[in-house]
Amino acid sequence: MLVWEIVFWLCVTLLVYAQAGYPLVLAALARVPRARAAIAPAAGEPPTVSLIVAAYDEQAVIARKVTNALALDYPRDRLEVVVASDGSSDATVERARHAGADLVLDLPRGGKIRAQDAAVARSRGEIVAFSDANSAWEPDALRRLVAAFADPAVGYACGQVRFVNEGGTNQEGLYWRYEMALRALESRLGSITAGNGAIYATRRASYIEVDPIMGHDLSFPFNMVKRGWRAVYVPQARAAEKMVPSLEGEFARKRRMMSHTWPIVLRGGLLSPRGYPPLYALMIASHRLLRYAAPFLHAAALLASFVLAASSTFYALALALQLALIVAALLARVVPLRPLLVARYYVLTTASVAVGLWDWLRHGTPAGWEPAEGTR
Repeated sequence: MLVWEIVFWLCVTLLVYAQAGYPLVLAALARVPRARAAIAPAAGEPPTVSLIVAAYDEQAVIARKVTNALALDYPRDRLEVVVASDGSSDATVERARHAGADLVLDLPRGGKIRAQDAAVARSRGEIVAFSDANSAWEPDALRRLVAAFADPAVGYACGQVRFVNEGGTNQEGLYWRYEMALRALESRLGSITAGNGAIYATRRASYIEVDPIMGHDLSFPFNMVKRGWRAVYVPQARAAEKMVPSLEGEFARKRRMMSHTWPIVLRGGLLSPRGYPPLYALMIASHRLLRYAAPFLHAAALLASFVLAASSTFYALALALQLALIVAALLARVVPLRPLLVARYYVLTTASVAVGLWDWLRHGTPAGWEPAEGTR
């Protein structure tokens, strides 16, 4: 029984720390005064920027995206808008050209990462910025994002994406606000551990070509740190994207994302502490590794509770609480009350981590991608 008690308490402690303890640790560290040289705004002309949009069959939104990019509050002669079509079979290329994109690449299908690599190679900006075809940037977003590079130590910067929910059951907005709060603290203390695909940028000199199945969102920040750069979060640089409407659709999206994430974790260098400062190693372990371990920790805690329930009222109650979470998640399908929907969101998104691993181990991960349900 002692072994099962150890399993139970170890799993519960790690889960509580990952979800609640880690934010408290970051908040405490952020209160410690830290010497950081003030960065003066860059004098003279702002840097040239190439804003790159990788697109696959985005005829429904690409013209609106190009129009949004051209309307940004940034000197037009220093902004290049690039659309890289990844083997689109619809009118994406024609509509991007008609909307006024400076450069439109009609590429063979090779996946988002290779389309972005090709666009970087053909573009001319000192800063290369990236966005999704369905993301709308606020007018000052690019100027605020680029301002981060006044610090010569910064190699990567990502902005804040707001998910627009026009109804439906998805509870992603609740999680995303929590995630953004963590990201702000990490950035203040050093570097973030992950970005987002809606709004981010790198120096041309710091851009990295990664495996085509390994997205930039996770692979860029830690690789920047390993190469001596900072990866920062700029919450004033804002974009908006339409949210996947249903919880089931969000599960499918995260499942696909995790099939791209696990190769980065297990063979892409994230696990190796080489090149990490001690504080950043703590961030990676707390925010990334424990997050990805969550479904397995939950399963082990549930199994331990089953074994121990007959021997103690406490463990019987712990088992009941865990089963109640699962029942609440199941009930949300027929009784869509907010607490039940939050429970279902947590269960499904936690499960997506393990299912994504299964998908990758079973049949690998394709480099290509499809737009998520209901986001266009």
